[in-house]
Amino acid sequence: MTYVADKARYEDMKYFRVGKSGLKLPAVSLGLWHNFGGTDRLENGRAMIHRAFDLGITHFDLANNYGPPAGSAEETFGQVLKQDMAAYRDQMIISTKAGYYMWEGPYGDWGSRKYLVSSLDQSLKRMDLEYVDIFYHHRPDPETPLEETMAALDHIVRSGKALYVGLSNYSAEQTAQASAILKQLGTPCLIHQPSYSMFNRWIENGLQDVLDQEGIGSIVFSPLAGGLLTNRYLEGIPTDSRAGGPSVFLNSNSITEEKLAKVRALNEIAQSRGQSLAQMSLAWVLRGGRVTSALIGASRVEQIDDNVAVLSRLDFSEDELKAIESILA
Repeated sequence: MTYVADKARYEDMKYFRVGKSGLKLPAVSLGLWHNFGGTDRLENGRAMIHRAFDLGITHFDLANNYGPPAGSAEETFGQVLKQDMAAYRDQMIISTKAGYYMWEGPYGDWGSRKYLVSSLDQSLKRMDLEYVDIFYHHRPDPETPLEETMAALDHIVRSGKALYVGLSNYSAEQTAQASAILKQLGTPCLIHQPSYSMFNRWIENGLQDVLDQEGIGSIVFSPLAGGLLTNRYLEGIPTDSRAGGPSVFLNSNSITEEKLAKVRALNEIAQSRGQSLAQMSLAWVLRGGRVTSALIGASRVEQIDDNVAVLSRLDFSEDELKAIESILA
C-alpha cells in the first residue's frame, strides 16, 4: 500500500524556533538510536516512522553508528524514505552525527576533518540523500584542535552536504569556544544535543546559559532517563525490562529503592495532572522554553502515540513545580 501522510498532521503538533535561527522543530522529535537497525524488523521501524510523521513529528534524528549494527539505522531510514516518503523530503528535518568509532584505523573516530567529511559522505550514501538538514559533531575530541573540527563543520555546510551544524555532549565551556569559532567562520552553531531529564540535570549548571547567550537551540536526549521515568518501574524492576536484562541503557544497580520511591511520587503528580509519568517527564524538560525539542525513542507505535499526547498539557503550576523539586531534592 502506498503511504499517504495524514492531512491533519500539522494541526496539533507544536513547533518551536531553534535558538535565533529561522528553523523550527517539533516539540517531540523521533530518535533512531535503537530499534531501527539491521537486527530489528523493518516493518516495525517503517510503521513507527510513518506514525511519527502522521502526528506532526517532522524531525528524525540519526547518527553514523546507530543500529545495531552501526550504520544500519541510516540504511533503514533511507529505505523507508525512498520507498514511501520521498515526496515529503522538504517537509522533514533529517539529522545525523559523527564522533564515535565507525571503522578501523586512525581515520574512523573522533573529530578530524578527514573523519567527519568521510563519515558524512557514507551517511548520505546509506540514506540515499544529497544533504542532511543538521550535521552534528557527536562528542568533543580531546586531541584534535577545536579549530579543525569546527572548520570541518563549516566546510560541510559550504559544500552543500548539510544545511546546519550542531554539537552534542559538549560542556558549557567547550560549547562557548566552538560557537565563537563557528561564528567567525560564518557558519553559526544551530543546536546542541545534550542528555537531560529530571534525574540528569547537568545542563542547568552553565550550558543552558551559554546556549541562551549564543542563540543556540537544544534538543535533549534521554528525557525519560532510559525508561525509568515511565510506568515501567512503578512496582520494581520487571525481569523483561531494560534494567532487568543486559541493557547498556539502564543499569539495575543504579535503580535504588530511594530512586524508585521518587519515581512513584512523581507518578502521583502526573496522575493528578491527567498524564502518564512519561508525558509529564517530557513536559518537564520542555518547561520554560529553554529546550527546543524532546528526543524520544520507541520500540512500538503505541509509545509514540503516548509520548506525543504530552502536547495536551505542557504547562505547570508553581505548586506542581515546587512539589517536583521537593521530590528530586
